[in-house]
Amino acid sequence: MKFHLYQIIVSLISIAMIYQGVRNFIRGKSGQTILKLLTRIVVWGGMLLIALFPNVTIALANIIGLQGNINAVILVGFILIFLIIFKLFSAVERLEQNISELTRKEALKEIKEEK
Repeated sequence: MKFHLYQIIVSLISIAMIYQGVRNFIRGKSGQTILKLLTRIVVWGGMLLIALFPNVTIALANIIGLQGNINAVILVGFILIFLIIFKLFSAVERLEQNISELTRKEALKEIKEEK
């Protein structure tokens, strides 16, 4: 079985993203839930599956009714979109945590000043 360059790159990115998600979950990083971990495994595992076995998309395309095989273009597009979504989601979560922490500190400061 001969692998193309995009298959190797997508496989490496997928494995790295799954590893990072599992590592963050095991370390108990804030905001990491089992649902996020499972979502990450399904999304990136799907990317890995499609990269290693591109015929899966042909079968899926036949089921859906699409003609032609543009696996590489679609796969790269999905990868870029999911990378952006994960990064934005992580940034929003960090901002929410920082806002919550600041709000708590300000509330405690006001309570101390009242006493």
